[in-house]
Amino acid sequence: MDRPDTDALDRADMARLAGGHAAALNDLMERHATPVFHFLCRMLANEEDANDLAQETFVRVFANHARFRPDAKFSTWLFTIAANLARNQLRLRHRRPNVSLDAESDSTTQTLGDTLASDQPAPGDGLLTDERAAAVRAAIGKLPEEMRETILLVEFEDKSVAETAAILDVPLKTVESRLHRARKSLRERLMKWL
Repeated sequence: MDRPDTDALDRADMARLAGGHAAALNDLMERHATPVFHFLCRMLANEEDANDLAQETFVRVFANHARFRPDAKFSTWLFTIAANLARNQLRLRHRRPNVSLDAESDSTTQTLGDTLASDQPAPGDGLLTDERAAAVRAAIGKLPEEMRETILLVEFEDKSVAETAAILDVPLKTVESRLHRARKSLRERLMKWL
């Protein structure tokens, strides 16, 4: 959850930005870049894309600072921008799918992953904690987009249900319903880890 003093700092920095002090963006980024990046990592399951979109989020904050309402909560506005960028990226992925490293070649039974050298230990060499974390990430990744973004905002970004509703621009009851369905689905998928 954002602290009240953070909200005041955010509003002051947005006022400075509106007054032509571009350096105010640095202060906003210092406070919010990490949570935005983590949210995008979880949404996209791709660190490189998350990094690009985190930067794009702050570019949009700068470009659209005049649209920010001073009575609004900055972090809600910021995460709305990030969530919209993530949705657009996910739609783009569905239109332009990538080839899996596990897909077998038509001419051989080798996968692309088999032919690439790796310095990392094999997946089976990881610790139980790593396996559990991977299972959770996979289970979250299999949720429908609207349930995934809801659970990520509430459980991982510590946003309230009301703030999540504002970020996603949906009614409060919709967020509560999505959250309930997402938690139920995750419990079912992660039964062996519970």
